[in-house]
Amino acid sequence: MSKHDELSIDQQQLTAAWQQTLPTTLNSADRAEVLPDEADPNALRVTIHTAGHQMYSFDFKVAYMDSREVNTTLIDVEKDGRTVDERTDIIQQLVADNTRHIHECAQALHGLTHA
Repeated sequence: MSKHDELSIDQQQLTAAWQQTLPTTLNSADRAEVLPDEADPNALRVTIHTAGHQMYSFDFKVAYMDSREVNTTLIDVEKDGRTVDERTDIIQQLVADNTRHIHECAQALHGLTHA
């Protein structure tokens, strides 16, 4: 793989593609918001709101390392608008699930990001 395997799509197009594709990889009742990362042109900010009585929201930074690989970083977990301890088993499970959904979305968009 070349050292210059960079994204060949601009951040606005990438954001739009993620907004369209991410809901298809999430649990059906969950919803997501995707915004461009203001500080990093190769990154997005993804917020996933889980359905059900828990009402958690997970904020992730999704940074493209190259045209294929994303690095997903958990920024914050909130419940009813308040930050919660992310070390609990249930939260760790939800973080793992959401991280998997994010990577599934990135894979689904390979055709777009890897030109």
